[in-house]
Amino acid sequence: MPTVLMYTTRVCPFCQMAKRLLASKGVTPEEVRIDEDAARRDEMLTRTGRRTVPQIFVGDTHVGGFDDLAALERAGGLDPLLQTSP
Repeated sequence: MPTVLMYTTRVCPFCQMAKRLLASKGVTPEEVRIDEDAARRDEMLTRTGRRTVPQIFVGDTHVGGFDDLAALERAGGLDPLLQTSP
């Protein structure tokens, strides 16, 4: 299973929803708290071009935010992505 990385902040309800969806798949993401580390916030912006959280990566694939993750799940694409080799 590939590593799941999620850029988050402490007070983000969409981050919590994303973590719950991933937990339902047996996945605990590696969390990067951008509200505690400005350098990691800059890293997220450089990698994604986005300023909002969560920003979710499955392996090297940028899924996007919670809405993108939920849409991927509804379309049946999340399970195959989680099953790919790292």
